[in-house]
Amino acid sequence: MKAVVMRDRSLQVEQLDAPVPGAGEVLVKTLACGICGSDLHMFHHCGNVLSAFATAKIPVSFDPKPGVVFGHEYCAEILDHGPGASKQLKVGTRVVSLPFVVGADRFDHIGFSNRYPGGYGEQMVLAEQMLIPVPGDLPSDVAALTEPLAVAMHAVNRAQLTGDEVPVVVGCGPIGLAVIAILKAKGIGPVVASDFSSARRQLAEQLGADVVVNPAEQSPWSSWLQVAAPTDFDIDGPMALLGIGPQPRPCVVFECVGVPGVMQQIIQHAPPRSRVMIVGMCMERDSFEPLMALPKEVSIQFTFGYSTEEFGSTLHALADGKLNAQPMITRHIGLEQVPAAFDSLAQPEDQAKIMIVVN
Repeated sequence: MKAVVMRDRSLQVEQLDAPVPGAGEVLVKTLACGICGSDLHMFHHCGNVLSAFATAKIPVSFDPKPGVVFGHEYCAEILDHGPGASKQLKVGTRVVSLPFVVGADRFDHIGFSNRYPGGYGEQMVLAEQMLIPVPGDLPSDVAALTEPLAVAMHAVNRAQLTGDEVPVVVGCGPIGLAVIAILKAKGIGPVVASDFSSARRQLAEQLGADVVVNPAEQSPWSSWLQVAAPTDFDIDGPMALLGIGPQPRPCVVFECVGVPGVMQQIIQHAPPRSRVMIVGMCMERDSFEPLMALPKEVSIQFTFGYSTEEFGSTLHALADGKLNAQPMITRHIGLEQVPAAFDSLAQPEDQAKIMIVVN
């Protein structure tokens, strides 16, 4: 089969042996697969990522020397069943799946595994128990957005919003856009979104952000005050710090950038008692000053992944139209164009989600 292989910090289109399904597995044909920011991070910071995961005992690992086929945001079609499969989903069924293979003595993350190639290849082997059939005529490229939207769904769920909050989404890349879409689907708002890219600010508007800010021209916190706080509320005053007098609606910040220094900026400028959800995956060491966070009683929570229920509910929200994520897809490409797409995403001014379509 044809696949894009990451090896020695390069991407090459190669011919590989087709994977063979084992017990309880299925062979599928890739229909669509999104390029995830995690793929970009793994490509550029592979050693650091694998080392950090190993230190924290996070069970995602592979040997980059023989090569790996990325791709964990996919929609696929069942071609065959391995031995012992229940075959409840027939050959020809379109599916998405949680990108995991879990055994008694091992865990593999599809797309970050030497054993299980991901959706950057024409075929994959998936765990039958992780499959979810794609409802109705939902387009395959939109179905492939289930995974990144489930990440956003999980982040929003972890925030335990009551409906009175005014969220600030910092960074309108694919995950920031997904968070905006989920917040609006849940009826949370107004949502303030911030990004330096004009193209991404336009996408944020399309996905429902109520206030969209270019931080080079205006502080997102000033915009937040306009929609969340009483008139003349001084965000930096002692009354705000002590919580005395008329107070603003609660502020929940979704950090979707993942670059060193952003967390410190949020702590410095967000109103007292803000809750900060860290969704962006920072690949480098970062630091912040607790002396700023402590008096303001800023809460910081990291969020990662999703549950099986969140994954399934996200797919069905896409299918029944409760969740409109189509604007996130800014480009469709073939496998041969993936290496160039990685280069273009290094400066992602005009792109959000690039979708690989496999014929």
